Amino acid sequence: MKYFLILLLAIVIFIISITLGSSNDQVITFNYLIAQGDFSVSSLLASLFGAGFILGWLIAGLFYLKALVSLKNARRKIRRLESQLATDDKTSISESTDLAMSKSKD
Repeated sequence: MKYFLILLLAIVIFIISITLGSSNDQVITFNYLIAQGDFSVSSLLASLFGAGFILGWLIAGLFYLKALVSLKNARRKIRRLESQLATDDKTSISESTDLAMSKSKD
């Protein structure tokens, strides 16, 4: 639900930016690193917002995948340690019963 509200907020901001930009037909010169271009305010606003939104989701997705991989590795390590602990418990129980049997024979 939280993510849906965030997505809804982003869509509302996007629609507001297009609405505000469409009422302003002014053409501006936009200088970027390699070159420059003449764009209308509405198209520039919409494209930059869209690019930022997509870039934000990509970065968040990378962090999410990193967390998933870390969680998977941690679960694998926990299973390995639990199985090692279970085998250690079995060997210690068998050793203690063997020791108790040998004392009872004496």
